[in-house]
Amino acid sequence: MIRWSVGIETAGDREMEHDEVLELADAVAPCGGIATGIGTNRYGAQVVVFADSRDEAIAKGKEEFAQAVAKAGLPVFPIVRTEAISEDEDD
Repeated sequence: MIRWSVGIETAGDREMEHDEVLELADAVAPCGGIATGIGTNRYGAQVVVFADSRDEAIAKGKEEFAQAVAKAGLPVFPIVRTEAISEDEDD
């Protein structure tokens, strides 16, 4: 298995508040994550997963992200961007 950094970004119809993005940051922290989006109509996160392929990494990242969004109580916006970079590619 390879370690991957998976980035996911959503876009919605309202501006994200400071506390909402902090809740998302707390929710993704256990999987090595960070969150973005304060003051924009988007929010996103970058999480670390272990997978054998890019597709598997993105699927696992989306699962972690969905769980974090639910835990943070954020509105579910459509995903507008996903990316995955393996630890090998990052060197």
